[in-house]
Amino acid sequence: MSAIIQAEALSKWFGEVVAVNNLDVAIEPGVTGLLGPNGAGKSTFIKLALGLYSPSRGVITVFGEAPRNNMDVLRRIGYCPEFDRFPDNTTGYEFVYWMNRFYGMASGEAAKRAEDACERVRMTERMDDVIETYSRGMRQRIKIAQALAPPADLLFLDEPMAGLDPEGREEMFALIRELGAEGRTVIVSSHILYEIERVTNHMVLLHNGCILARGKVQDVREMMDEHPLAVTVECASPRKLASHFAQENATLSIAFEDGRVTVRTRDPNGFFDKLNQLIAENAVDVSSFACADADLQSVFQYLVR
Repeated sequence: MSAIIQAEALSKWFGEVVAVNNLDVAIEPGVTGLLGPNGAGKSTFIKLALGLYSPSRGVITVFGEAPRNNMDVLRRIGYCPEFDRFPDNTTGYEFVYWMNRFYGMASGEAAKRAEDACERVRMTERMDDVIETYSRGMRQRIKIAQALAPPADLLFLDEPMAGLDPEGREEMFALIRELGAEGRTVIVSSHILYEIERVTNHMVLLHNGCILARGKVQDVREMMDEHPLAVTVECASPRKLASHFAQENATLSIAFEDGRVTVRTRDPNGFFDKLNQLIAENAVDVSSFACADADLQSVFQYLVR
């Protein structure tokens, strides 16, 4: 398969800060995970591929062409940024509809695609409500809807699971896999390896703007599993949840704070499998969970030693 995105000696710096450092990478069709801790260069790489930044050195091509100010390329791309800023007094549907009009769609097509995109991210019941009334997870869904609405061949989803509850995350995992099965190229950025594992087996691992590893997710997982991971879970009964993991050989420590429990484990796969099982069985009432960024950073420091 030919590469959809090709970077050669790609670098981007801002003053003395080097965000992307001499990258050589080819991304082929399908779902690819872009993994790295905060500050690794993931968002900068995406913005270079979108033509929002010009390279300080090297080249990047998308569909065989330079993306910057290239409307033929950009019209084939959908983008869900990590951060959002919505117009005031706008409903979710209106936001997606007008983004479609700015894309160049006629009114009828823009309306139909906006409705379909809202339905696909399960926002039909709330799409006519003002965005200011949305939860963080709902705002994330509408942001993803505008990326899905155009007939894009390439999708960039920058931290798409941010703000979603456990059920919403599972729905998003399934949606991303569906998009890949439809033949789209999807780039999913995350700082959590588990999220990448749920959507693809292909990943690029970034650290300090450099490629640390690329290829199959399980190969990186084998390296990372040698280092403990701390997972913080917010739930109604933290001590009840902790009791399910207290006797696990892989559990190294458990700590409680303000309705949350942090479990430090040497078996992240086993931990998340069991947590998902407990949620599915309604054995625990989990509202959110996350890997502490400091712990992920220590994993990457471990890998580069």
